[in-house]
Amino acid sequence: QVRLEESGGGLVQAGGSLRLSCTVSRGTFSRYGMGWFRQAPGKEREFVAAISWGAGGTTRYVDSVKGRFTISRDNAKNTVYLQMNSLKPEDTAIYYCAADLFGNSGSMGYEYESWGQGTQVTVSS
Repeated sequence: QVRLEESGGGLVQAGGSLRLSCTVSRGTFSRYGMGWFRQAPGKEREFVAAISWGAGGTTRYVDSVKGRFTISRDNAKNTVYLQMNSLKPEDTAIYYCAADLFGNSGSMGYEYESWGQGTQVTVSS
């Protein structure tokens, strides 16, 4: 069974940066499309970013993070990253990484078969 573990969350001031990591164990990481989602208190889970399988040549982002967040992957380390710059209070949420075991990298949560437990990101104003 594929397992995902996020790390890198924390408390940061507005305008600051964080880098989230998600390490995948078991399975063949390079074959998976990977995504990041987030859920703020009282809100539905929201797509943040996704990266295609293999070399990760295709990425996509929700409009609210374009130009501020960057998703990347290191297949040698079985890890996907989310670099978050110019953070805003509205970025506060629990961030989850997810794996599409069929290699897709869509923006809908139901497309992803495996999920991590999440890491808290809090941005203070």
